[in-house]
Amino acid sequence: MRKNSTAPSVAVSMHRRAAFRTGFSVCLVLCAWLALGACDPSRVYEENQEIPDYLWYEDSLAVFEFEIPDASQPYNLYYNVRNSLNYPYYNLYVTYYLEDSTGKEIASRLQEMVLMDPRTGEPYGSGLGDIFDHQILALPGFTFPYAGPYTLKIKQYMRENPLPEVMSVGLRIEKGDASASPENQRTSE
Repeated sequence: MRKNSTAPSVAVSMHRRAAFRTGFSVCLVLCAWLALGACDPSRVYEENQEIPDYLWYEDSLAVFEFEIPDASQPYNLYYNVRNSLNYPYYNLYVTYYLEDSTGKEIASRLQEMVLMDPRTGEPYGSGLGDIFDHQILALPGFTFPYAGPYTLKIKQYMRENPLPEVMSVGLRIEKGDASASPENQRTSE
């Protein structure tokens, strides 16, 4: 009796086609996601900085230099934070220092970011495995005194030094809503 030698090759061929279709689908979804992210009309600036060895020292400032095109427009400034589930706290205190082009400090404040539910420990943000990304509104409806270059420095202000398991910190600036609450707006002096 003679064996059918085409059966294994047909199965391999069908498996290759299915793998190609799956890979092609993943590629299409990734390309569409990247294209949508590039077409964000509200974004003015966004940058993330990696924290070496996931140890954020209190004297290591994350420094962001950006340009504000229109001083009459309010802006929303967000912190981008990436941490692992091994981060030992539910929150993160940071101090920001906002400087104009001459280096003059125009705003500074200690702020708390809540990264996990304090009671359950469930992480907020979006996660994949044990890594979580957070985008937290830091300055809503902020009005800059004038158009031009600015620098924002972010310093961790926790009791542990170095602060472990913070993978990156970033800044996102987007056009704000002109009807933002007045107590959150800064006016030029």
